[in-house]
Amino acid sequence: MPQLETIPKAYQEVAPGKAKNHASIHLQSENNGIPIDFTFEAVRPNIFRTTFTSSTHPLPPYPSIPLPDTKLTDAEVTALTQSTHSAGFIINSVRATLTWAHAPVVSLCWADSQTPLHEDLAFRSYTFDGPGIAHYTTHDRTAMHVGLGEKSGPMDLTARYFQISATDSFGYDAYHTDPLYKHMPLLIKATPQGCVALVSTSHSRGSWSVGSEIDGLWGHFKVYRQDYGGLEQYILVGRTLKDVVRSYAELIGYPLLAPRWAYGYLSGGYKYTMGDEPPAHEQLLDFAQKLEEHDIPCSAHQMSSGYSISEYEPKVRNVFTWNRHRFPEPEAWIKKYHSLGIRLLTNIKPFVLTSHPDYPLLAEGKGLFTDHRTGSTAEMRLWSAGGGESGLGSHVDFTSSAAYEWWVCGVQKLKEQGIDAMWNDNNEYTLPHDDWQLALEKNILPTSNAEVENKVGLYGRALHTELMAKASYEGLLRAEPAIRPFVLTRSASIGTLRYAASSWSGDNMTSWESMRAANAISLNAGVSLMHCYGHDIGGFEGPQPSPELLLRWVQIGCYQIRFAINCFKTSPQDNQAGEVIEPWMYPEITPQIRKAIKRRYEIMPYIYSLGLESHLSASPPQRWIGWGYEADPEVWTKKLKAGEEQYWFGDTLLVGGVYVPGVDKAKIYLPRRTIEDGFDHGYVNLNAPYEYLASGQWASVPSPWRESIPLFAKVGGAIPVGKSIQTRMPGDKSLESQTLPEDDYRGVEIFPPKSSSHGKTFSTTWYEDDGLSLTPEISAFTVTYSSTEEKVIVDVYAHSGNIFVPPWKDVVVILPHGDQRYVESARGMETKRLSKGDCGRVRYSVSVAGLADGSMCNGYH
Repeated sequence: MPQLETIPKAYQEVAPGKAKNHASIHLQSENNGIPIDFTFEAVRPNIFRTTFTSSTHPLPPYPSIPLPDTKLTDAEVTALTQSTHSAGFIINSVRATLTWAHAPVVSLCWADSQTPLHEDLAFRSYTFDGPGIAHYTTHDRTAMHVGLGEKSGPMDLTARYFQISATDSFGYDAYHTDPLYKHMPLLIKATPQGCVALVSTSHSRGSWSVGSEIDGLWGHFKVYRQDYGGLEQYILVGRTLKDVVRSYAELIGYPLLAPRWAYGYLSGGYKYTMGDEPPAHEQLLDFAQKLEEHDIPCSAHQMSSGYSISEYEPKVRNVFTWNRHRFPEPEAWIKKYHSLGIRLLTNIKPFVLTSHPDYPLLAEGKGLFTDHRTGSTAEMRLWSAGGGESGLGSHVDFTSSAAYEWWVCGVQKLKEQGIDAMWNDNNEYTLPHDDWQLALEKNILPTSNAEVENKVGLYGRALHTELMAKASYEGLLRAEPAIRPFVLTRSASIGTLRYAASSWSGDNMTSWESMRAANAISLNAGVSLMHCYGHDIGGFEGPQPSPELLLRWVQIGCYQIRFAINCFKTSPQDNQAGEVIEPWMYPEITPQIRKAIKRRYEIMPYIYSLGLESHLSASPPQRWIGWGYEADPEVWTKKLKAGEEQYWFGDTLLVGGVYVPGVDKAKIYLPRRTIEDGFDHGYVNLNAPYEYLASGQWASVPSPWRESIPLFAKVGGAIPVGKSIQTRMPGDKSLESQTLPEDDYRGVEIFPPKSSSHGKTFSTTWYEDDGLSLTPEISAFTVTYSSTEEKVIVDVYAHSGNIFVPPWKDVVVILPHGDQRYVESARGMETKRLSKGDCGRVRYSVSVAGLADGSMCNGYH
């Protein structure tokens, strides 16, 4: 890329000292007669907005983050002493200063410290670079850097270079390929002293050099480069990652609710919808029958695009159409699949080949991009049928009202035919020319500026990824206004998360390294607010996994928030359909695969509660090992900052893995809380020999591959559990769902200290709702317990204000393996000891206060 930097200087403050609340500063300069504006303001006590613009470098014409209201009413703001070239303020606990003797330099630190958390690079901070900009900041080489949506491993992005772009990276290397599928210019710097996030609102492509460039004059620096337009950037400050991620959610919106079924096993495979003899609908019914034969629960199937490939020449895919040979009666077949308890997602792609029956309609209605050189519809090569096959066609321009409505209606029709959710695929918008033109209709982009140049590069390709998600969301909502829309998207921008509840890491490869790197990718996705996120278990492309690799991947995948087995494995014998991974493909490990998947369904209340928690508080279900343990110096070591081998799954479960074939032991670190948090009771191994281990140490854990990966529970934690089968969601009233058993059992696995808790009472809250409705009533339930040498004292209660009433009235409290103590009610109520059952553990039935006596809705707690 050409480098055309211009560094404006000689700034002057506009209306000095007159800013409301002293929390905003406006500077102006001039470059070759063109006025330049720089602004810095607080929009929240810990969120700051900067802009760097001119008439030639406008603000993002359609920002990924809508301009937030300023909320400083309750903030304590103190203006700092001002001079000719400096100003600033203290707002609550943050000191913000701006100097402009040369280029503007923003510096942020804690009010009681002089050490900057964030500081622009002096003399080179904000530059125009051709039609775009570059923003330089100082670089702390000891800090951990995370975010950017989805980047190859390791988790720590320090000293690496990344493109801020998205592409169809089929069969990528999980440690080296860049870019992948997401466009999210969010970078978070994390240290034990605090965290700072930088996020640009532009959909324009660019890059982040996270200290990967070094210069003798400028030293160590970071630089964000944006190809087009001016800069609008937010700076977020927090004590911990949790603080910054929550503040980010307040800015862009909290993660959407996914339906409960989306957390179950999602099956898939390109081959199933490509079948002609026997036709695909029969092959898919055969697959469902095998699920039943092998006693493997499955919640939904991802229907690949083969269902939409024309049965007539040219036999290419046509979005929103059905191949009537493969699916002669779609509505009847969908009802049959629903009666088996399996929901359906259909694959939809935002392009049309020239043979699509609606291509002329879209072209005439300006629903496709315009080639600026000819003034006619812009065309390019697009994936047409089998692996690597292409044809001529065009992408849908979602800024066209005709195209947008066409898409909404297409989704609505699929939903009315019975399809449950949309799978937005191939939506990276890898258009070949920045100067292609858009429709830019005001009812689609109400904030678009007519004076801004009409170019794909400036508006950004990722804008269409967002609008495609919005159109899919709206189509689902039109068909069923009371049901939460579920959109699964391969590509995503920041704004896409307002409409798509789920995503995954795309077309990964089958390898041990890919399974390992997937952990790091998930952790960066989590801090970027992609929470219902996962990977194709076993690998999408590449060779078939060995039995050992497949079982290891299933074992760890069952302790991740999204669990899907879907693939297109290139096959020399069949380039059209490829090969698939099936849970029973290796009979010698089918019992272990079944056991792992059934355990996932058993802990579904825990998994689903993590999804509800992410919607309420923005905490990602999968978390870096240092999340909440920032005072432990070991979590800041290179091995643990890599995020490759272990992670938190919620507050209670510590998950490790084995990433080398033939190895039956793993090392896992058990992080330690500070003394201020009280005595740390350590961990209990959930696998044999079920020992208790102290925190603050590396543990060598036996992990035979036919048994389990390393799993620990935090002493003092709890895991709500249900049946080890698929159950009916309380909010699902459809006739087909009546074939599923009711979700009328709830257990709580607790993990008290091996002996006495020395007077300490532990507490865990989990969440429940009907699993399906658009605006559900989310109810909270809490279990508390303490222990002595002889007994465990337990209380389980429903929170006041709970409206959703679950179909169970009591819970079964389950002690760890080998714990033979009896359970006593903290309220003096009767407890009943049950048989150990299949789990082989001591179990007691305990009434839930507020449910059993019917007082929940009367403000019991």
